[in-house]
Amino acid sequence: MPVRAEGFLPWQDAEMVALGATVYADHCAACHGAQLEGQVPDWRSPGPDGRLPAPPHDETGHTWHHADMLLFQITKYGTEALIGGEYRSNMMGFGDLLSDAEIVAVLAYIKSTWPPQVIAAHDRVNAAAQ
Repeated sequence: MPVRAEGFLPWQDAEMVALGATVYADHCAACHGAQLEGQVPDWRSPGPDGRLPAPPHDETGHTWHHADMLLFQITKYGTEALIGGEYRSNMMGFGDLLSDAEIVAVLAYIKSTWPPQVIAAHDRVNAAAQ
């Protein structure tokens, strides 16, 4: 995947965003919410099972604090696989279920929903990750 300073997510590509919306609805919304609102209001605190709940992917969450490549890797491999140690999350890896293009499309859909100032902040995160 070619990486530019603003990242590689095709969030302005209507076809990719539409695909991403469909894949999100089918595979992500059950945990992250149909409106990207997350699982629970206090998504930063572990639940009774000791695992962090699914965070929001809208502008109130922390998704946009991470560069495109890290978001792609989290989605493909799962959070625990990347972070390791004592970190516990229910975020599985989708690499065996979704193609790389579908993962990119989901992330493009998510980014397409953010307001311009959050998109600009995310672009700065991508530039800093270069």
